[in-house]
Amino acid sequence: MKLVSTRDPNTQVSFVEATQKGLADDGGLFVPISLPTLPRSFVDSLPSLSFQEIAFAISRMVLAGEIPDAHLREITERALKFPAPLRYLDEDHAILELFHGPTLAFKDFGAQFMAQTMAYIDRNESRSRTILVATSGDTGSAVAHGFHGMQGMRVVLLYPSGKISSIQELQLTTIGGNVAAIEVDGTFDDCQSLVKAAFMDRDLSTRTRLTSANSINIARLLPQTFYYASAIAQVRDPARPVVFAVPSGNLGNLTAGLMAWKMGLPVEKFVGATNINQVLSRYVHTGRVESAQAQPTISNAMDVGNPSNLSRIRALFDDSLADLRQILASSSHTDDATRVAIKDLYRTYRYVMDPHGAVAYCGLREYRPRASAHALGIVLETAHPAKFLDVFDGTMRKAIEIPERLRRALKGKKSAVPLSPRPDALKEFLVSTYHQG
Repeated sequence: MKLVSTRDPNTQVSFVEATQKGLADDGGLFVPISLPTLPRSFVDSLPSLSFQEIAFAISRMVLAGEIPDAHLREITERALKFPAPLRYLDEDHAILELFHGPTLAFKDFGAQFMAQTMAYIDRNESRSRTILVATSGDTGSAVAHGFHGMQGMRVVLLYPSGKISSIQELQLTTIGGNVAAIEVDGTFDDCQSLVKAAFMDRDLSTRTRLTSANSINIARLLPQTFYYASAIAQVRDPARPVVFAVPSGNLGNLTAGLMAWKMGLPVEKFVGATNINQVLSRYVHTGRVESAQAQPTISNAMDVGNPSNLSRIRALFDDSLADLRQILASSSHTDDATRVAIKDLYRTYRYVMDPHGAVAYCGLREYRPRASAHALGIVLETAHPAKFLDVFDGTMRKAIEIPERLRRALKGKKSAVPLSPRPDALKEFLVSTYHQG
């Protein structure tokens, strides 16, 4: 797999190099020069394949021998030990449940795969590596659990103070070991800017062997294509057109879906649903990219005012908005609309959906009149509702069973380092803590 920076198409890197770097030297994101075409025979055989078989087959086609098959199969088998079940609400609506991993969020797919991939890449390396992550909620804990206890790996999580749920914060700050939590006095965009600034600092990046595990890292995106294929495999009628409704914040999830479609996965439309932080929907409707200060919402993981992966989406479509609109629709939704959707889903189907999935459900309802008459709408449910108990009323809260692995986090004691949103403050912390000489 050959990739180039979204800012400079002249320098090519391999998948392994892109995984190690995280961010290109010029600050751009790595994007594939081309993607393989999934053979029709493979697409037709999807219903007969396990999730791990789908993951191995797709990654094998994408990486084209860059990681030997035996090691690649081992990576997929170790990383993807949890399912992505498709749950039908009725004949026309289904939920792709992506919260069955160790931290109860869709980020587990990318984080576990990346951790195992990085372990393979560094198998003969004596120096430690520092994994730097900005999180708006679920990314941090997913990455931390993926790398927790892994020899030669240190994880540094940057999260915005007071802007994630209390349960999410406990998941981030109670892990310990080789995981450090940094509480930044700012927004997620500030955290993301700190990560990018760290990678642009060549001295810092070299001295601490930095790698990013945000969705800016291509190794996080590749495994997210797997569950789109798995969803297609579980559709009861293979002939039905499918519309995916995707909660959209930093746009990694949506980017992975578009990559899967470009490889030949049969999809009628993607609906990129945002909350009031509507950079994506504004771009799709007007063609203007207008970053803004992120506004807090109940779907906090989507509170992103400058989504990194928008540049990657634009590169995948050669910056042709007309081409992008052929496959992508987008809409934004308020907290009030999100709460109404949560109540409607529970009243109609007795299904408790987290606020991020509920935003996607709002997007699907808005797009439905434009979809094919017999299209199956699939909503990506990206986190377990137990992580957002404060959002639900008493009746729904009682219906939510809190998984044991989340109960364990609730019993832990928060341990986090406060930090100002200045690059020099982060550099001082990293050098003083992780400098290897």
